[in-house]
Amino acid sequence: MNPSESQQNLLAGEGRAPSVHSLQPPQDYSLGPVEKHFLLSAERGDCATVKRLLEENKDHPELLNINCVDPLNRSALIAAIENENIELIKLLLELGIQVKDALLHAIKEEYVEAVEILLEWEERIHTAGQPYSWEAVDRSSSNFTPDITPLVLAAHKNNYEILKILLDRGATLPTPHDARCGCDECVTSSEQDSLRHSQARINAYRALTSPSLIALSSRDPLLTAFELSWELRRLSKMEQEFRFEYNEMREQTQTFATSLLDHARTSLELEIMLNYNPIGDNWEPGERQTLERLKLAIKYKQKQFVAHPNVQQLLAAIWYDGLPGFRRKSMIGQFIEIGKLGAMFPVYSSIYMLSPTSPMGLFMKKPFVKFICHSSSYAFFLMLLGMASQRIEYLVIELFGNAWMHEILAGWKRRERGCIPGFVESGVIIYVISKQILITVFSSIVPLYVNLSIVSQA
Repeated sequence: MNPSESQQNLLAGEGRAPSVHSLQPPQDYSLGPVEKHFLLSAERGDCATVKRLLEENKDHPELLNINCVDPLNRSALIAAIENENIELIKLLLELGIQVKDALLHAIKEEYVEAVEILLEWEERIHTAGQPYSWEAVDRSSSNFTPDITPLVLAAHKNNYEILKILLDRGATLPTPHDARCGCDECVTSSEQDSLRHSQARINAYRALTSPSLIALSSRDPLLTAFELSWELRRLSKMEQEFRFEYNEMREQTQTFATSLLDHARTSLELEIMLNYNPIGDNWEPGERQTLERLKLAIKYKQKQFVAHPNVQQLLAAIWYDGLPGFRRKSMIGQFIEIGKLGAMFPVYSSIYMLSPTSPMGLFMKKPFVKFICHSSSYAFFLMLLGMASQRIEYLVIELFGNAWMHEILAGWKRRERGCIPGFVESGVIIYVISKQILITVFSSIVPLYVNLSIVSQA
């Protein structure tokens, strides 16, 4: 099962691997004294000196190249981004410095202002049909792999602000291919570099499982989180080598789905969340709770979600509905309450048959009350069977009967084979017949009665 469709269109050509320092050696040439002074001033945020050096040496490119880099392969623009010097960034852009992968560095540093400025700059200079600056950069001197794009990197950082900026500008992230996919692209990628091919899928899912990305891009965050968790569970079994990474991402999606429950402030909000059904009618307060979202969580094995205290409290409230304060009673008080309900099950059943919409009939429909009545009914039936198997009427007469009763007992024993059912056996027969009648009534007469009541009220 693939992630939900809401996640399938999130920066075409997104990256596969997280940012890493390039393994290529630094550039061959040495920095001149002017370039060293220039980079040092940029590192210190000295805008005046940077501007002066560039103006003094604009006719001598051999002395100062604005795009020069230090031994760590950092340009003046990257140094300004790392130091969060917005004025120097604007100055360098105005003076014509090459942007290259500076946007990725700004996202890596989570510098929102720099991201906005660089995106606006990219929109001004970009030509339709041409690669963007971070795509056209020389990969041998870049700190990022060819697969990294802004949305993937922002998703890895789980930065809500930057993700929103990118999504508002139309960034998309395609769903990774299935692990068993045999398309030409997957076959070629696997043959060229099998490790990169596997890591590509891992990093794509790492972006898709970003809580901020799910919240911003999915119309149904709970469903998306459940489906991603299930897909990651499947992948962890298929690619045993990366089981830890997939399980870690699965844990993240489960934590995200569970954390949404913490935002429910009232029982009504929690009920609306758990009863939501995207393909059915909206649940309204007072209606029977279907708990569609909870059933979905059980289907996708979301243990954290099901075990959340808010969910358990709601389930307990539904279960003990109609018996306020039952859980706060002592054990003896609870046993007394259960005994009273069990002893009244014939009365409750009869009233429900005659008037299912009456207060007592509606009380019979409460989950815990229904459970106690059904349990008492079966316990009574088993008691009758046990008494019949032990010939309890024989034992009672032998122990407590008078002479007249003993004579009757002797007659029963003489006619034991083919004798009519005894008192207890007759009770068992009556119980089974009444049970069948009750089932028939519930399945036919009660719905008809309810329909007639609705029609008469209309």
